[in-house]
Amino acid sequence: MSIGCRIGIVLLSAGLCCAVGASGSRADAAETDAMLPAAFLQLPAETDRNSGTRPLNKAAPSSKAQPEGAQIDLQELFRAGGVIGIIILALSIAMVALIIEHLLSIRRNALMPPGLAPEVQQQIQLGKYQQANEACRDNPSLLAHVLSAGLAEVALGYQAVEKSMEDASMEQSARLSRKIEYLSVIGQIAPMLGLLGTVWGMILAFLEFSSKANPQVSELAPGISKALVTTLMGLSVAVPAFASFAIFRNRIDELVAESSLLAEHVFSGFKRSIAAERKKQIKSRKVSEQVATRDEPAEQPRQGFPPVTIEREPRG
Repeated sequence: MSIGCRIGIVLLSAGLCCAVGASGSRADAAETDAMLPAAFLQLPAETDRNSGTRPLNKAAPSSKAQPEGAQIDLQELFRAGGVIGIIILALSIAMVALIIEHLLSIRRNALMPPGLAPEVQQQIQLGKYQQANEACRDNPSLLAHVLSAGLAEVALGYQAVEKSMEDASMEQSARLSRKIEYLSVIGQIAPMLGLLGTVWGMILAFLEFSSKANPQVSELAPGISKALVTTLMGLSVAVPAFASFAIFRNRIDELVAESSLLAEHVFSGFKRSIAAERKKQIKSRKVSEQVATRDEPAEQPRQGFPPVTIEREPRG
């Protein structure tokens, strides 16, 4: 028994002894203590600073220190995740690797190397299509693939070049989109695996208390908290996966559109030369037609046949 409790008991004993006229000796105090009910002996014993006594309606402080709030330990979280948590962790590692790879490959300098477009444009203006094609091969990229597709159709005119570059742009856009689809797949699978782990953990948690009639909430809480760990892990992987997928998708659309415009600008000189050549052909054709019509002899009037009249004899 603590010192405060003893002081309270002594004070109560002294008050009862004064009421019955006892002498206040230690023996009488002991007898009075024996006459007190057990409830009085369990009362709190902290004294008030002013009166020296504590009101009876206040709760006694616990002798044991109250436990602090539960702290989250990462090792415990990974251990609680189990096999499904390990799978989600592997997906997170794959997601990080894909994000790093896309950051290095899906960028402006990688898809549109600086200096390639002016070099190819200069070679096209000089009519050196083979050298322009070699420059594209030396710089493999999205822009180089589009320009190579256009150079392959130079002999057929600008319309064929433009159609070939459009097809190449669509092909490269689809290839890059398929490349980042893995992030979307990870973002969809991770929360589903987390939900699967949570359901399995809840089943195991309730199976442990199937034999008990009235299980306490405190007994169910640890199993439920462990079951929710996989859901937390799955959502932690899905959110950055979907965010990075959206960012890379918008970047691909922007860079593909920009590369298409740049490729058209590279072939702008070829387009003007084809148009000028066509105008020359049309003009020369008109001049030749005029010369041909001027050199032809004048047509002589055709000799016509004299009109023939048919006379009918009168009937007798």
